[in-house]
Amino acid sequence: MAVKDQVLALMKHTAAIFSGEKLAQELQVSRTAVWKAIRELEKEGWRFEHTASGYRYLPSDVLDASEILGYLKPVSLAVSNDKIVGRLAEVDVLADIQPVDETDETGPVTSGARSSTLTPGGLPSDLAVEITDTSESTMIEAKKAVADGRSAPRLFITEAQTGGHGRFGRPFFSPKGQGIYMTLLLNPNHPFDDLPQYTLLAAVAVCDAIADLTGKECEIKWVNDIYLEGKKLVGILSEATSDIESGIISHISIGMGINFSTPQTDFPQELQAKATSLFADGKQPPITRNQLIQAIWRRFFTLLAGLPQDTAYLEDYRSRSFVLGQTVSFRRQGLVISGIAETITDDGQLVVRTKEGLISLNSGEISLESIGERKLR
Repeated sequence: MAVKDQVLALMKHTAAIFSGEKLAQELQVSRTAVWKAIRELEKEGWRFEHTASGYRYLPSDVLDASEILGYLKPVSLAVSNDKIVGRLAEVDVLADIQPVDETDETGPVTSGARSSTLTPGGLPSDLAVEITDTSESTMIEAKKAVADGRSAPRLFITEAQTGGHGRFGRPFFSPKGQGIYMTLLLNPNHPFDDLPQYTLLAAVAVCDAIADLTGKECEIKWVNDIYLEGKKLVGILSEATSDIESGIISHISIGMGINFSTPQTDFPQELQAKATSLFADGKQPPITRNQLIQAIWRRFFTLLAGLPQDTAYLEDYRSRSFVLGQTVSFRRQGLVISGIAETITDDGQLVVRTKEGLISLNSGEISLESIGERKLR
């Protein structure tokens, strides 16, 4: 392990100040090697306070599995040149998420809610986290994991995507180090009709997490986009893998792209008026990406564990929607149809009142072309 990695492992889980001499003694290297290691780490984005008596680690916006999971120390942390895989042992933490009995006939078993213990960050203790420096797409990483037989739940995160996309194959702007690009893989093993509305759950979890950490209130555009102050902030995409013969959904991938700290002027010209980031002023964000990632999935798994009895998230979703009550236009069978968006059903369909009567729109088939005066294409 390089000196800089040893320095980071020694310092990052404590608020103590380490003198250069102490670090050199602990690692059995020279003080010059320690100084160079600190400089290298700072260039990579890690932050340290320089004091008269030494160095202190500061919260840093570098993606880290152990910080996301809330562990003070990484457990069985494997490091390679381009990937960090954090796999968690169970911890003695009282769970707010109660296990679901697989024989319970009151509703479907929700993957991710079975664990009776949580990490210190409030996430299921069987959750694995994989972080890469660059990926074509975290959704593709999830598909590879299914093919390889890796366990779920599993969270894939990358610093940069070269081929990220949303619904209908639309590209997603994914600059390195300024966003959160991730996919959660679950294995529900239930018929499609018995599954929760994962996209709706994820949308509510994102809005709640952002509100809790920043005080900023977001809105939801049916079905999978999160907006802040009239501009797109987050895109969510859910895909299912099924067994054709049995009709059982074996895996669900929930992809999420979040514009975190991209300065508004850095967005491509064609996106300037349409997209924004959570911290678009170019200043140092008051929270880290690790903190937001943890808060999103902690909220998601809490909502998931409450099902099927607690469906309050549906009202939360509807209350945050800026589509309901608006005149919307959509294309169906080559025709552009307009009407008033009246409600969103429990299974995620948008009900629109048109001249021909009520029409229920399925998110997998229909994309809105306009909402009120706002053109979406």
